[in-house]
Amino acid sequence: MSNREQEQSLKLFIVLSRAYRSINDHMNKHIHNHGLNPTEFAVLELLYHKGDQPLQQIGDKILLASGSITYVVDKLEQKELIIRRACTTDRRVTYAQITDKGVKLLEQIFPGHAQEIHQMISVLSGEEKEACIDMLKRVGLNAKNFYKNKDKE
Repeated sequence: MSNREQEQSLKLFIVLSRAYRSINDHMNKHIHNHGLNPTEFAVLELLYHKGDQPLQQIGDKILLASGSITYVVDKLEQKELIIRRACTTDRRVTYAQITDKGVKLLEQIFPGHAQEIHQMISVLSGEEKEACIDMLKRVGLNAKNFYKNKDKE
């Protein structure tokens, strides 16, 4: 690999990180305005769009450490936005289920959330968005495989 290629990779990493931070910072403010933190919103959004989820699997789906899930679920239960529901076939499994109050809150928040994300990314054409999606998926899979291969060494 040439020095130029390495410099381009570093520059891309910095630009990507800054873009993500700018979008994420703005969206976190939007979420806070509705009395939620980003993790609480992520759990609610998952349950709203995907239905009931085993507590043990939520962390993987929203990229959160499993130890933090109990805390977040407790907070959302206190706000009456979700409930815990025992699995009828396996006593070891507990599901998180969004309540009617949680659904109403997400129906209030999510359209504006999606619209603001769209507005921030609207500087790209549809073709550019598709190209970015494809390229970033490839980078993400490569990074994931890179660490899997490093662990085997």
